[in-house]
Amino acid sequence: MAFEKQLIAKKGFIFGLDDVLYPEKDYLLQVMQDEFANHGSAKIFEKTATKFEIPLKYEQNFTLLHQNARLPLKLLLYQQVLNFLQEIVVERKEIFLLVDGDPVQQLNKIKQIEWHGLEQYLKVYFSAEFTAKPSAESIIFILESSSLQKEEVLLVGANHTDKTYAENVGIDYLGVEKIL
Repeated sequence: MAFEKQLIAKKGFIFGLDDVLYPEKDYLLQVMQDEFANHGSAKIFEKTATKFEIPLKYEQNFTLLHQNARLPLKLLLYQQVLNFLQEIVVERKEIFLLVDGDPVQQLNKIKQIEWHGLEQYLKVYFSAEFTAKPSAESIIFILESSSLQKEEVLLVGANHTDKTYAENVGIDYLGVEKIL
């Protein structure tokens, strides 16, 4: 598997959330199934408002719906990522979530993921609490608070921005597609 070598070499693993641990569409589909399926998440309120003649003054309520939605089904981790997380715990290594996006909405997602008991091993940080990427502030905070060195940490991400961020900070990067 792609992660076995990393599991031996590293002491800490930093994961993103959306499309890293689980498919973000699973959350969005349960909230706005048809619109997301046809057009993705970009400008979803504007499209919905136009389609249903919703006044723009209700955008805040719409945002609150996305932040606080109670889903009928748990969000499921990618199976291969779940296996990786379980191996990290067995090896007694640290797991960090460095979550991008609106902290309220992202925390809501985290609460609705089926963690299989792993939630007690997670340390969660919101990138909104730090200077924006590509600033190294968030990673440096994680390293210092956990007494880890850059070479002891691996960032698992889902896009070019995550890869560039890891390179700018000076830590190793693994694209989640190599795990899946």
